[in-house]
Order: sequence, then C-alpha cells, then structure tokens
Amino acid sequence: MTSGQLSRTSGVLLHPTSLPGGQGIGDIGATARAFVDRLASANQSWWQVLPLNPPDYLGSPYSATSAMAISPLLCDLEDLVARGWLDSSQLAPDQPGRIDFDAVAAAKNAALRTAWERARARSPMFPEDGAESLDFEAFCAREDDEWLDDWALFSALRTTHGGGWQHWPDAIVRRDDEALAQAREELADEVGIAKFVQWVLFEQWRHLRSYAKARGVDIIGDIPIFVAMDSADVWARRGIFEVDDDGSASVVAGVPPDYFSPTGQKWGNPLYRWDALRETDYDFWRARIRVVRELCGIVRIDHFRGFESYWAVPAAAPTAEIGHWRRGPGVDFFRWVEHEFGTLPFIAEDLGMITDAVHHLRRRTGLPGMKVMHFAFDGTPDHPFLPHTYPENCVAYTGTHDNDTTLGWYRSAGERIRHNCRTYLRHADTGIVWAMIDALLASNANLAIVPFQDLHELGTEARINLPGTSSPDNWSWRMSPGLLDDARPWKRLAELTRLYGR
Repeated sequence: MTSGQLSRTSGVLLHPTSLPGGQGIGDIGATARAFVDRLASANQSWWQVLPLNPPDYLGSPYSATSAMAISPLLCDLEDLVARGWLDSSQLAPDQPGRIDFDAVAAAKNAALRTAWERARARSPMFPEDGAESLDFEAFCAREDDEWLDDWALFSALRTTHGGGWQHWPDAIVRRDDEALAQAREELADEVGIAKFVQWVLFEQWRHLRSYAKARGVDIIGDIPIFVAMDSADVWARRGIFEVDDDGSASVVAGVPPDYFSPTGQKWGNPLYRWDALRETDYDFWRARIRVVRELCGIVRIDHFRGFESYWAVPAAAPTAEIGHWRRGPGVDFFRWVEHEFGTLPFIAEDLGMITDAVHHLRRRTGLPGMKVMHFAFDGTPDHPFLPHTYPENCVAYTGTHDNDTTLGWYRSAGERIRHNCRTYLRHADTGIVWAMIDALLASNANLAIVPFQDLHELGTEARINLPGTSSPDNWSWRMSPGLLDDARPWKRLAELTRLYGR
C-alpha cells in the first residue's frame, strides 16, 4: 500500500483558535498569516492544527456538529469588512485571555448574519460581482449533495430548536419528507446563512493555505475516527451508525483505562455500522476525506487503533471501565482509500493501548505512527518513545494536544522520571524543554512536531486539553498578546532545523 511519504521536515502544533487577535478567539485571518510567516522564518514545513469543524458546547473540535463543515468561530471578520459586508464598527475589540465560547459564538453569529443580509441585498445573489455569485453557486452545487445541504438544514434547525436533535419535533427527528420540506421553506433564510458562511470559510481557508504554501509551509489536519452524536452526520445518515430511529444507542465509543485516565474515557460517540458503510461504498468517508484533503496536505487520523478494533461501552455505564472490543474494518478500509485517492494521506495516531494486531495493521498500510517523548522516561533504555529509537517512518512530538505542556509535564513528573530525563539528555533542570526539542529534531523521525507552547517554555496554564474531563479550561487557551512577536524561539528553532537537516 502507498502512503504519503514524509521527507525529513519539522513543524509546529497550534490550533488557530489559540492565536491572538480576532474578536475573543483566534481566526484564519491576519494573525494566522503572521503565524505562517513565523513558521517560514524558522524553516518549518508544517503547521499542524486540530479538527477545523464546528466544536461542541464545550469547545471540543473532537466532538463536532459536522465532520465536513468549518467552524464559523474561525471566520475572519476583517475580510468581510474588506468585502463591504460588515462595518469596522461592528467588530468588537479583542478580549485577551481564555476563549468564552458562548460570547464569541453570539458575537460572530450576529456579525455573520449581517454579512449575509448585505451580500444578499446585492440581489438576487451578489449581482454586483458576478465572480462572487458564481463562486457561491458553484460551491453549493459541488457540496450540497455530499454534506452541505444536510449541514445547513441541521444548523438552521439547531438555531430554532436548540442542541440535541433527538429532542426536536418527532417528524423532524424521523426525517419525514414533508416535515423536512416544510422546514426548508420556513427556515430558508437560516439555511442560506449556513451555506453562505461555509462558502466564506472555505474561501478564507483556501487563501490561507495558498499563502502558506507560497512560503514553503503546508497544513497537517486532523480527522477524528468517530463523529458526535449531536451532529448533522448522525441526524442525516442514521443508517451507517448504531443508533435507533429516535437517536438512542445501547453502546457508544470510548477507550478503556490508560495513561490518560484510570477509569477510561467514555466519549459517547455513536459506533459505525461498518457493514452498512461498505454497502454504500463508504460514501460518508469519501466525502470526509475529499474535503479534508482540499484543506490540508496530510491528515492525522485520530484513534487509528479503532480501525483494527474499538472499545464499545454500554451507553448507561458511568465510565468506560466496562466494555468490550469489537473488530474494525481493518486493512480493507485502507485498500478502499488507496483505490479512491491514490495514496493514504494519513498519519496514524497509534497511542494508548496498542496491540500487536494494531501495529501489524499500521505496518501493512505503511502509515507513519506517532512517538511522544513525555512517555519515554521510565528507565527502559530501549523504550520506543526515546528519540534514539525512532524509525524514519514516524512523526515525533515532545507532547500532543492531550498532554500537558513539556514544562508542565516536567514539573509535575515524579523525581524518578525527572532524573531519567536529565540523565538521558545529559542536561540540568534549567532549559530542559529545549533540550527535549533538540533531541526530538536530532532523531531519525522523518517528521518532528513541536507544540507552540514548548517553543516559549510555557507551563500548565497553557495546556489546551485534559482528556476525560469537561474542564472549562479545555480548548480555551490563547497566547497572550505580543507573544507571537517574540522572534527568539523562532531563531533558535531555525538553527536546530538547519543543524539537523530538516
């Protein structure tokens, strides 16, 4: 099987929401371009992001309301001012500090509604600028059947009835044809807004990616294997998920106890009916992979082990400690991807409880796996996460979005772990974060990724997620104003990148 081959390169992990600027949240406008400039100045080849999809009410992009749509929270409103669809006076001043998702969503949605109304007022659809009109219509024509039409109606219904489609009117839950037709007619304006916003977002992201590629930088995206129960995908495609007509499920997704959680993680996502997916020739996954490949150069596929076997948790269970393993689609799925797309454009997230069968599947696909230095220092000299053991075909990290920052991890680790780390790196406590970055970049791993927080040696206060919790701090971290202006860590990263031939 043919996977996208990685050359010896490096990059930085940062979700766009963590950027400064915008209106209370990082977006894909000017500060995103400034971040790309920093990456280019340090000879970096990759910007790794988290899923770009609309997050849940807690801000998690791994529990998105659509597997294909881009989050409206990422919209660059200054671009809409430049297009004449907003006034600059309608842009609220940025609020530094953690993201208040409710406040940001309310402000952005109001601004996007105004932009839609002004764009539509050019009648019947952007008549003063035929190119814009054709772009919008072409976008809808291309995307409607696969996902956009369902997402737009779902979004409109969610605005009207609130979250949790299982609690909507029965006829809408059942997707009665007459009820859906009536809803489309009554909510035509809301449907139009949802499509318009997606068109704007896809255009903005396309321009950002082009800007990055012109500077030698491309995007590493992220696909969670599962989708959220409260999503347009499950509401519209119930037949490919293990849910009843009313949206109830007897088993849901999760993982058993592991490093991150002693009681496991009960994610609550619906499980796939892989036999039904095969019968549709994986239409859902075809659309999903096509969209993300347009947005990104390569994609980290979250919870790769679920393609070999996945943990089914009773929906009524309070934790994920009780469950059972089920066989996934295995190598047949990846053969299908290769047949459809020519290569396997994935990085396999193969962390956690990994069996020989999972390793065998990854080797058969040829996909690069992941190595995380935080897990390496138990005293075993040949631990597979120690940098000197890395094979070329892997992606190596100091830590990921699910880890503490490296400084936070080091401070909270026991003395034995810290001693092993100091001994391995032959380095004192002071400067230990950059000693780890140095070892990471010096390793044989074809791709090395450093979280932005580690470049600035930030502590636990800059952690972005604590798995298995619903902490209000999850997903809400943003860099302080001016941090992106500090050129010192980028110069240091550039020196190491040149030194180690990345």
